[in-house]
Amino acid sequence: MQQAQYQLIIVGGGPAGLTAGLYAARGRLKVLLVEKGATGGQVLVTDWVDNYPGFIEGLSGFDLVDKMTAHADRFGLEKKYATIASLDLAGEIKSVTLENGEVLTASTVILCTGARPRKLDIPGEYEFTGRGVSYCATCDGPFYRNQEIAVVGGGNTAIQDALHLTKFASKVTVIHRRGELRATKILQEKAFCNQKIDFIWNTKVVEVRGDKTGVDSLLLKHHRGDESVIKVTGLFVLIGIAPNNELLHANSLQTDEGGFVVTDEEMTTSIPGVFAAGDIRSKRSRQIINAAGEGAVAELSAEHYLGNKAPDTPLNCSEKD
Repeated sequence: MQQAQYQLIIVGGGPAGLTAGLYAARGRLKVLLVEKGATGGQVLVTDWVDNYPGFIEGLSGFDLVDKMTAHADRFGLEKKYATIASLDLAGEIKSVTLENGEVLTASTVILCTGARPRKLDIPGEYEFTGRGVSYCATCDGPFYRNQEIAVVGGGNTAIQDALHLTKFASKVTVIHRRGELRATKILQEKAFCNQKIDFIWNTKVVEVRGDKTGVDSLLLKHHRGDESVIKVTGLFVLIGIAPNNELLHANSLQTDEGGFVVTDEEMTTSIPGVFAAGDIRSKRSRQIINAAGEGAVAELSAEHYLGNKAPDTPLNCSEKD
């Protein structure tokens, strides 16, 4: 049988992948982490992380990633920065083919490819991301105390997060492209009864405006064709997330209706020897802290899988050893 180059390949270098890599390197596995860009994933574009345990004063997303990467490097984690062209996860030996044609093989794979927020793709959105435009109310809500902000979206996440944001903001304006919400009735009732929440219906945000200090207003276009401007210091775009699952389509992984990978509580997927952790998983909450925890669990599950597959080798404990 073909001998794998690695015991474990980790696909993706966000908090889940870095934690899995740290555990694997510390556990003396022959492991490789493959990342197409810089390590850190979405955390790199997070202006400030205020809720990661152990950092009392908070720290920038860049600094948190830098510390995570340095921690993994301390144990000698091997990393390769390259774009993956395809994955073949079937069989006992898994293969990872890079864009340059190089083929890497491993006995186990942990998928940490993450997800990305769905975006409006409008002028100003990219420029003000992390400086007034956010995709996570739990992460960034506390930065908008006593300020007027806006939420785009009408589903459960948008309305739940709008309610959450009222704990901090003085006013939350929900902007929805339709004339009614898609959120569950009980959430709608709570939102309609909350005096801090206003609604603008049948309207799209077409431009985010501001200056070097951050966002100061939004240009809106109403279904009638007329436009208006609303003054806000923050915009939360909550129209869903999309999994980074493009590499997974050729493999028979079980996914949910949104395309996220289904695992059990041990991060085991429907393919033996393949595990998933972080935002690519089908789950309810997506935070840095649970991505890191899932990375650890996935690595420990991979170790257990490798241990069960390894042939029994008699111990040779001579006095010279």
